Amino acid sequence: MNAKPELIADVDACVERVLAHGGAELRVALPLGLGKPNALVNALYARVAAEPARRLKLYTALSLSRPSPHNPLERRFLEPFLARHFGDDYPDLAYVAAQHADALPPNVRVHEFYFQSGALLNVPSAQRDYISMNYTHVARDVVGAGINAILQLIAVRDDGEHRRYSLACNPDVTADLLDHMAAAGAPRPLVVGVIHPDLPFVGNEAEVAPGFFDLILDAPACRHTLFALPREPVDAAEYALGLHASTLVRDGGTLQIGIGALSDALVYALTLRQTDNAAYRSVLDALGPPHALAAAVGGSAPFEAGLYGASEMVMDGFMRLCETGVLKRRVYDDFALERAVEARVIGDVLPVEASARLLAHGVLPPIVDAHELARLMRFGLLPRGTRLEGEALLLPDGSRLPAAPAAHPAAWDRLLAGRSLCEGRYLRGAFFLGSKPFYAWLRALDGAAFDGLSMTRVSDINQLYGGREALDALQRRDARFFNTCMMATALGAAVSDGLADGQIVSGVGGQYNFVAMAHALAGGRSILLLRSTRSTHGTAQSNILWNYGHCTIPRHLRDVFVTEYGIADLRGKSDEDCVLAMLAITDARFQPELVARAQAACKLRRDFTLPDAWRQNTPQRLHDALAAAQRKGLFPTFPFGSDFSAEELALLPALKRLQAVSVSKPRLAAFLLGSLWQAAPSAAETRLLARLGLEQAHGIADRVLRRMVLRALRP
Repeated sequence: MNAKPELIADVDACVERVLAHGGAELRVALPLGLGKPNALVNALYARVAAEPARRLKLYTALSLSRPSPHNPLERRFLEPFLARHFGDDYPDLAYVAAQHADALPPNVRVHEFYFQSGALLNVPSAQRDYISMNYTHVARDVVGAGINAILQLIAVRDDGEHRRYSLACNPDVTADLLDHMAAAGAPRPLVVGVIHPDLPFVGNEAEVAPGFFDLILDAPACRHTLFALPREPVDAAEYALGLHASTLVRDGGTLQIGIGALSDALVYALTLRQTDNAAYRSVLDALGPPHALAAAVGGSAPFEAGLYGASEMVMDGFMRLCETGVLKRRVYDDFALERAVEARVIGDVLPVEASARLLAHGVLPPIVDAHELARLMRFGLLPRGTRLEGEALLLPDGSRLPAAPAAHPAAWDRLLAGRSLCEGRYLRGAFFLGSKPFYAWLRALDGAAFDGLSMTRVSDINQLYGGREALDALQRRDARFFNTCMMATALGAAVSDGLADGQIVSGVGGQYNFVAMAHALAGGRSILLLRSTRSTHGTAQSNILWNYGHCTIPRHLRDVFVTEYGIADLRGKSDEDCVLAMLAITDARFQPELVARAQAACKLRRDFTLPDAWRQNTPQRLHDALAAAQRKGLFPTFPFGSDFSAEELALLPALKRLQAVSVSKPRLAAFLLGSLWQAAPSAAETRLLARLGLEQAHGIADRVLRRMVLRALRP
């Protein structure tokens, strides 16, 4: 670590320094997601691509790219939205564009351990150079690659004459990688921090000393718009799934969630449980009888103690849970103090006559020495600035307090009553990524809300190992690890990251770690969420299968699956009981085939018949169950707001209709034929056509497109 980093204000000058340090063989580590300094990465990539004598290997994950239109209509819709949402200045990663075109230079290789979901299917170089590893093992496993540079976007905060630095969105792997390299005796890589003025500053473990970096780049080219995820729609099936899943969360517990529509549905259900419990219970009743597991490990009442978030990824959902009072349980990095909080003998604000309770739980020592003084001040039990003088404590106001709490309980009670504990964390994560409102929320955090958020190493969040297992287990009590998967087998294996032919859709990330942790923690449960069906070329297919040629989570780690049709509790169950539980949450159209496959494999008795209740697992039943609540304004298409304009929101159903008919040539031809005779557009329809640049059609192709859109607007 350097005493003082070198400050650079020019991207090209920074590239020269990286090249001088790495030489002809550049092996560069980049954070996943938001933490990539795109402008610097692009400049380095261009330089190496132009110099065949050099070689560049990038080690990273989740290389974000803006959506690309696939046809003229998508282009008309997307391009204005992308320009507004991302800004004209956003620099797409050049190596990602080259990957998609299968045109990476021969002297550049990109090794990723997690893809943007589905983005790199059928991209040969990306599929060949993918590295399958758990997120927690990344730092350990890339040490052998000989990393000689780390490039990372960072946040700054000016505090008087001092400038503070934060790894902000990505403290996940960087510090672990440097520690692993030092332990292995490997040369320290060049660590380049790239300042982004809009990147939310996070304190606590994410804050680092200036000497953490060798170079700090602060250049105008790096002040572009931050990549922000557009907020997603949620449909009826996803809402039903989220409602079922929300009943498995216990008040006072711990929450890990991922990203996407299923996670948004879960968050919406949890907030509804908190803010309108009567409506929440009414909708649950409409969906059907509660699962026995909900009563055993979860609940449906509002949250009194609240939840603690310990999640690999921090995103919009946690913001919503904070705003609605769900995410409010604070944990403390002190075993005795956390044990006292868990036992509810104290809260975040200390009661009267607290000394006896704190002594009984080991929070207060019989006598305060220098070590205990520092500890008690850290957690707010003593005011900052207290000094030890002989057998007494000198408080900042000049008063004295005996240093022996056990012998002087009354004096300590007077001091402790009403004091607020410090250093409590309500949310810990390894990286953050989300929407523009989410970034604004992070930037606005202050006081206790700012102090209670901690971004830290993934080795801490995603596992129990590292020397503080007992404390982690205590803090993460009643943990619910919610993750999504693509498919599941009737015997409990999960398919989350790849296809049967070996191609990778995304990556395992932290999913295996969370599943394993759920089994290791007393009271922990792994809950995998999946839609029961998917549509392939316009045809419905089941996501619950008998078997599949790829597995992410093996069936011996099976625990809980949730679809829109309910909950399947597989932990400790026989194979036949697992099959029955999965059949109960399978779409009715695919139950008979699954029964036949199970019976053929001797996993289901021959005289089994499907119960009538299971035969009601249909999209229509879900629609009917949610209809009354939707008429009252619950379960909107965009539960947490939309980044689309009013015109774009009005166009989306029509575009979805066109997409649906396009999967079949006969259906498309029939639709096209029917679009030839359309009445003149209304004023409202004209505004929508204008948004697509089709108010006035020029040429045959535009006229056909205009007529098809007009018909799609008139279901």
